[in-house]
Amino acid sequence: MYPAIDESAVREAARVLLSGGLVAIPTETVYGLAADADNREAVLATFAVKGRPTNHPLIVHVKSAEALPFWAKDIPQSAWLLAEKFWPGPLTMVLPRSERCGTFVTGGQDTVAIRCPAHPWVQRLLAEISGPTMKGFTAPSCNTFGRISPTCAEHVLADLGVKPAGKLDYVLDGGRCEVGVESTILDLSGGRPQILRHGAVTREMLEEALGVPVPDAGDAAPRVPGTLKSHYAPATRLELVPREAFAARVRALSHIKLAVMASEECLAGLPGNVVLALKAPKEAAPYASFLYEALHELDGAQAGRILVERPPQGAAWAAVNDRLGRASA
Repeated sequence: MYPAIDESAVREAARVLLSGGLVAIPTETVYGLAADADNREAVLATFAVKGRPTNHPLIVHVKSAEALPFWAKDIPQSAWLLAEKFWPGPLTMVLPRSERCGTFVTGGQDTVAIRCPAHPWVQRLLAEISGPTMKGFTAPSCNTFGRISPTCAEHVLADLGVKPAGKLDYVLDGGRCEVGVESTILDLSGGRPQILRHGAVTREMLEEALGVPVPDAGDAAPRVPGTLKSHYAPATRLELVPREAFAARVRALSHIKLAVMASEECLAGLPGNVVLALKAPKEAAPYASFLYEALHELDGAQAGRILVERPPQGAAWAAVNDRLGRASA
């Protein structure tokens, strides 16, 4: 459960955004680094703060499906259907961009990624700023580019911080993110829907809603956030280890300190060089919710290596396996 909305804090976050500042905002997925999507200087500042390449596109966060024609054009019926079913929620749709949407948002592309987040605090913030023109904000994950995404305000403060010592103008602390991994990204800009990034809205959910197959995208798909080979990575080297090889790998690394996350079976009888052991949730949704929090904790254990038992395969685990695969790349 999220804490009760602090109306004064939301109003201050809105004031900072509308004056061109940068605000850490809570969403149901991860904390975002918000900037007024109409303000070129503010949006470009997010790239500088994160150390993010400017050709790496951003997602425009909007209050509701009503905002779609303000930011996109040639909107297919499938987008309206999916917005009705999954918004507010962890689904981002890629559509042809409108004239209003600057290429400084889209990484120079003619498509824009749009999402309506579900966190009550950020919904209240969007209600505060959207107005008759359906203003939105860009909000990549609020962390140094390529590193572990933040799922609480403490992660944000430890990484980017607030001015004058840090880089942000304001942090809107809306509690811990419940979903815990970034949104599913679905490309609707071409002839067929295709998944660009896996998240809590699964392939099966999309196929059921649309009544057509929804494959993973090919090489010609639009660029989107979070799809580089190495991403979401702790500073400490992370290895993914199959369950059957886990005990042997721990023994082989007996000469260094280890931080591990694994099932209860793999955690039994660990040697003394394991300085931190976290129990992995058995189900996909709780695992995803816990993942980044766990990676932050493992990375802070001052170990020489992080070992994570490879999670199960299958559609429900696609987002978890994607994030861990990139974190260990």
